[in-house]
Amino acid sequence: MLVLVAPGQGAQTPGFLTPWLDLPGAADRVAAWSDAIGLDLVHYGTQADADAIRDTAVAQPLLVAAGLLSAAALGDISGIGPGAVAGHSVGEITAAAFAGVLDDTAALGLVRKRGLAMADAAAVTRTGMAALLGGDPEVSVAHLERLGLTPANINGAGQIVAAGTLEQLAALNEDKPEGVRKVVALKVAGAFHTHHMAPAVETLEKAAAELSPADPKVTYVSNKDGRTVASGAEVLQRLVGQVANPVRWDLCMETFRELGVTALLEVCPGGTLTGLAKRALPGVATLALKTPDDLDAARALIAEHAGA
Repeated sequence: MLVLVAPGQGAQTPGFLTPWLDLPGAADRVAAWSDAIGLDLVHYGTQADADAIRDTAVAQPLLVAAGLLSAAALGDISGIGPGAVAGHSVGEITAAAFAGVLDDTAALGLVRKRGLAMADAAAVTRTGMAALLGGDPEVSVAHLERLGLTPANINGAGQIVAAGTLEQLAALNEDKPEGVRKVVALKVAGAFHTHHMAPAVETLEKAAAELSPADPKVTYVSNKDGRTVASGAEVLQRLVGQVANPVRWDLCMETFRELGVTALLEVCPGGTLTGLAKRALPGVATLALKTPDDLDAARALIAEHAGA
């Protein structure tokens, strides 16, 4: 069984969209999306520097656009034939589009509002996120809570992401949990999936009320608790609440295992989720769509595992 996944914020790098725009029709599609949401995705995906695309209001729609564009290069989702879809954090909106809960334009409109609302929330207090590499999860979570930090992403494979104020993160660098090898600051501009994002929830509730979600056409796995969700309305409700609650990617991967995953394909800008899967899902074939050069290998993976 093939699982199709979409990465979250921090996966973006300067110019990563450039090679994808050379594909037939891609530049026109991205230009149309840019007009629809009032953001020049072509510029930010090809010419903008790392600081510009770190901006939450830019990074989030850029990531969703990249995921949709790279998946479209493989054909429609029914042709790809995944057994399940999921996304990490903002990647959940990409996954919602894959599942048919939202069309591409609605997904990009929602993520544009999400990015702006979360950027506004992040501006209230200087906050950030950092990945803890190694260590025992239970020990690390207790340690973070003592420092006033939130375990905002519990990613599995020994990785937890802490979120909080910059002062709290500085304290974490000086006082790592037992067994943690390294603390790595993430390329994000706020403490996402924590109480610091609460102001964004109300904005997203209003945005979601304007949408008409369809029920998923393929199994959708939620960050909230790793459960599968069969109602489009519930998917949308979870997308709204998730901005202020921890991402449980560890539970998503447990669900993939229970569903019988044999391969995991990560859309552009892939790499993060395939890395986690290699450690947490041994024996599962993985592939990250980084550039169009990966499309042939992705098609081979789909041919072998889709519908299995």
